[in-house]
Amino acid sequence: MSRKRTARRTGADTKQTGKASSETMDAFSNPAARIGHGTMDLLNATEYPMTRLTGNYQLLTSLYRDNWIVQNIIATIPNDMIRKWYEIRSGISPEYTEQMGRLERRTQIRKKILLGMYWGRLYGGAAGILLIKGQNDLSRPLDLDTVMPGSFLGMQILDRWNGVYPEGELVTDPGDPDFGLPAYYTIRDDETGRMAARVHHSRVIRFIGRELPWMEQVTELYWGESEIEAVYSEVVRRDNVAGNIAALTFRANINYMETEGLDQLLGTANTEMQRRFWNLMAAQSVMESNFGTRVINKGDAIHNTQYTFTGLPDVYDRVMMDVAGAARTPVTKLFGRSPAGLNATGESDMQNYYDYIDGLRETELRGILERLLPVMALSAWGEIPAGLDIDFPPMWTPDAREIAEIAERKTNAVLAAYQNDLVDSATAQQELQAMADETGMFSKILDESIEAGRGKTYTSSRMMADPLAGLEFTQAPDHDDGEDI
Repeated sequence: MSRKRTARRTGADTKQTGKASSETMDAFSNPAARIGHGTMDLLNATEYPMTRLTGNYQLLTSLYRDNWIVQNIIATIPNDMIRKWYEIRSGISPEYTEQMGRLERRTQIRKKILLGMYWGRLYGGAAGILLIKGQNDLSRPLDLDTVMPGSFLGMQILDRWNGVYPEGELVTDPGDPDFGLPAYYTIRDDETGRMAARVHHSRVIRFIGRELPWMEQVTELYWGESEIEAVYSEVVRRDNVAGNIAALTFRANINYMETEGLDQLLGTANTEMQRRFWNLMAAQSVMESNFGTRVINKGDAIHNTQYTFTGLPDVYDRVMMDVAGAARTPVTKLFGRSPAGLNATGESDMQNYYDYIDGLRETELRGILERLLPVMALSAWGEIPAGLDIDFPPMWTPDAREIAEIAERKTNAVLAAYQNDLVDSATAQQELQAMADETGMFSKILDESIEAGRGKTYTSSRMMADPLAGLEFTQAPDHDDGEDI
């Protein structure tokens, strides 16, 4: 397996470093000023070598075990992705929902998915092997007709470096969700080197980190990139800045004493004189009280230097922002600190972050659940309901005040459209009814009331209630000329 990996990487590296067939000459360059493309300036000396930290298992493992920021980077987004879980959209009875919930708890499916996301983000790849009672030949494609009630046993999670290895054969059916990915995976005991099982891709749930271009994906044996690879340099900068700030605290208050002939004492004096000098300094340190008092000879001078930490918090904050940006997680979430700055609440950052999580649930979590749900439905209910589908509750939910404002504004908008005869009564009631999920209001509007309002506009309703509505009356002029009429 290592030989195959080496060959593939060599081919990818050759393609990576090979010269292009044609060069473009449309770059800016000023050789006299040493500015622009091809000149000897500091910017053109910058290089981005191919490091591929994803293949460094020891480094990734050490970072995860030692660094709390790396642990937060790996765990925060998966935890938020499954925190609100999912809702079954099909019209099933509450009893079915309870049965599915019991199956999820028995198989610990939420925890298994969470672990798969963890190791996929850390190592760039992990696999969840579907375990079904009575199906011991994992090399055969998964047939849903053979899944019996109570047979789903959960998933076994294996990361890409410990137990599961993709084979070279790829899925060639364009209609298969795994098209272009390995058709089989080998589960091997790394201690003995023996193959434990050969698993068909339909029984494997893939978890990867960041997506890679095709050639890099082939280089990584059809896995993804570790999340740590993109944030590694920022984490290194943050750790070094934090370490230097901590070291400066030891130099915040330094006393030093002027001693005549110190260089001759240390350079030319004999060992006995140097020993006596060190004994003197040790005695001075011992006699120094908690209040900083030191006993010295008359005529000697002692000085105190204090270090100020002005500006260091700003530097540290900027470093934390870079780490959070690389991890695609707000500073308040990643580092657990409150928003800073004038009138800062952090709501906009969190709302943008939750919008990002909503997108990840649709692009990544939905595919995982849609492969699991048919198997779980057959195991829990014995059938797959027609139109089985799921929804994800929104991560960002407004508070009561915001809901009231939303309801008022939307209600006024619907009422204005109705009063201007832009929509009839049925359409207005349907718009109000559609607000129920968002505001919790108008959910009791009956379908019969909507049908009764079809074709009835605001003006026609007023005319039916008051036949004189809509008519204009002009007042007769008041003749006040002193004569009786």
